[in-house]
Amino acid sequence: MRIGIGIDAHRFIAGKPLVLGGVEIPFELGLEAHSDGDVICHAILDALLGAAALGDKGTHFPPTDPQYKNIRSTLLLERTAKLLRERGFAIVNIDCSVVCEEPKLSSHIPEMKHTLGTALGVAEDRIAVKGTTTERMGFTGRKEGITAMAVTLLEQHNA
Repeated sequence: MRIGIGIDAHRFIAGKPLVLGGVEIPFELGLEAHSDGDVICHAILDALLGAAALGDKGTHFPPTDPQYKNIRSTLLLERTAKLLRERGFAIVNIDCSVVCEEPKLSSHIPEMKHTLGTALGVAEDRIAVKGTTTERMGFTGRKEGITAMAVTLLEQHNA
């Protein structure tokens, strides 16, 4: 068994859709990033790659590479899941906490779990997504952006 942890944070900007967990969330601001800025997917990517000792998302999907400009992060999850399967890894579970004052996420979590599960080839009951706040402290508390943290457990079948 292998455990990985990932964290990602992006600031809000105008003129870009807000995508979290592969789902477009109705909100007046998006997240500044080279890709779609999906902090949930990015945290999960780093957790998965870290658990498999395969580096990080920046190594596999460099933000300087034009092919990743505005890319949907669920596509990066699909590619990462394929890489893990090729190396004999299976995802046991994923747990992700999203830190933001707004928007409120609870009504979007079922669709996020479905979208993430589809991208990763994992049953929805192996994925947890939770929203929390910092009680108005720090950059997320000032509504300047969003942070996501993810932990994953992998099982290696050809160890």
